[in-house]
Amino acid sequence: MVEIRPSHRVSSISAYAFAEVDAQVAKLKAQGIDPIDFGVGDPTTPTPMVVRQVTQMAIDIRKSAGYPSYIGCKEYRAAISEWTQKRFGIAVDPDTEVASTLGSKEGIFNFPEGFVDQGDYVIIPTPGYPPYARGTLFAEGIPYFVPLLPENHYLPDLDAIPRKVLKGAKIMWINYPNNPSGVNAPLRFLEEVMAFGHRHNIIIAADEAYTEIYFGEDRPHSILEITKEGVIVFQSLSKRSAMTCYRVGWVAGDRRIVDIFKKVKTNVDSGSATFIQDGAIAALEDEDHVTALRNEYREKRDILVDAMVHAGLPECRPDATLYIWQRVPEGMSSLEFATKLLDPEVAIVTTPGEWISDQTASGHNPGDGFVRFAMVPDIEKTKEAADKLKNLKL
Repeated sequence: MVEIRPSHRVSSISAYAFAEVDAQVAKLKAQGIDPIDFGVGDPTTPTPMVVRQVTQMAIDIRKSAGYPSYIGCKEYRAAISEWTQKRFGIAVDPDTEVASTLGSKEGIFNFPEGFVDQGDYVIIPTPGYPPYARGTLFAEGIPYFVPLLPENHYLPDLDAIPRKVLKGAKIMWINYPNNPSGVNAPLRFLEEVMAFGHRHNIIIAADEAYTEIYFGEDRPHSILEITKEGVIVFQSLSKRSAMTCYRVGWVAGDRRIVDIFKKVKTNVDSGSATFIQDGAIAALEDEDHVTALRNEYREKRDILVDAMVHAGLPECRPDATLYIWQRVPEGMSSLEFATKLLDPEVAIVTTPGEWISDQTASGHNPGDGFVRFAMVPDIEKTKEAADKLKNLKL
């Protein structure tokens, strides 16, 4: 019999956290229970009509289009450039400083392949998006996890990173507004991390997928507002425009970095369908649906937070994103609290914080003690969940 063994790269990683969440949902449904699923950040709000209409028409318009451009059609890259200028006041060259991606996940996962050699460090926030670390491991780099802690307002302590790591690091990931904490970083921090990257010759890779989901008066900044040198940002229409199914996003920044990323990308995939890019252009040209989505998330945030405060849990009201990073009751682990919410009488699905966090060099998992609520169920389901949360016996 042929012996089948996984590669050391596959063996070195655990199951994908959100696949585990999906398994929880399936288990409840198998028992005849319809859970309220706050586990995976997949919006249930329909993709805006303007996007759907343009995409539908584009299927016929592009009926003989053939393979899409690896890096995005010129019209899409031009729309990204125009949106970036309008939103952040930044001029990016659509020909040399922009490339399309299949959402942001594939871009984030594959990015280290262009810059990381075996044994190089990549500095990664934890808790955080799993592909930062998974992509590093597949590129045979070494993840160095920097904890995001409430006492530091979920900003990394740059001074605590060891000299050995700084000397061997090629990339540092940041993500603001932050998943899962919901914190929006001030401009002064982005200036600090940019100077840090320049000082240590480290590429700053900024995951900015949540810049358009915020609840205060101050709009989130892009690190590109400071400089493009040594910087690349990853953006996506998945959350901004409820287009998770469409798999379309982009990178922008230092043309030298973008050029290397393009070389990786053209060897990995064949690009987003051109009719999808047409829908993405329509999304970027319309801000009304973004405002409506933002208001909807704010309403759901307040419903859930108020319910959890009523139940006696600490108030953890996020500044931005579609997540609530809820501290669990004293004396319980994140997994214990998430399991309690899975009780058939409650049937609320969340993500235990320890599932989207990694142990730091000190052996501490900063996600323990928290669960993440992704505010994706509709308003009525959110109200139903709030009623259940208010009656929790803690």
